[in-house]
Amino acid sequence: MPNPNPNPRFTPEDLRKFKTLLIERRTELIKELDDFKNGDASHTIKEAAGENSSYAFHMADLGTDTMEREKAYYFAARENKLLASINHALERVENGGYGDCLNCGQPIGRDRLEAVPHAVLCITCKANEEKEPYGELV
Repeated sequence: MPNPNPNPRFTPEDLRKFKTLLIERRTELIKELDDFKNGDASHTIKEAAGENSSYAFHMADLGTDTMEREKAYYFAARENKLLASINHALERVENGGYGDCLNCGQPIGRDRLEAVPHAVLCITCKANEEKEPYGELV
């Protein structure tokens, strides 16, 4: 059974607030991913026009179609990664450790958590990570 207040820096009300922020964002992401999955992103121009269309497909149109599909899948992959970060943050709210930097162990500022409730790094560690090439965005 989870500790009722696993992080003494936060009151139970604070933790409920952060949990609500995380759940709201997760709900939005799931809806966006469902819209993507059920929307037109999975169809090509040629498929949308139908097999018997008399429209001649230009190579540039097909290239644009391919680029748009790749971009849509990139965004979906990014949203899935964000969803995993939010789920991880919700676990930390329940089990303790929420609001502590995973790199240095220092507290993450309340303002940062309100802006980015799934943040796992304090502002100092995040700034240092961004100076390094290919740092992961959180």
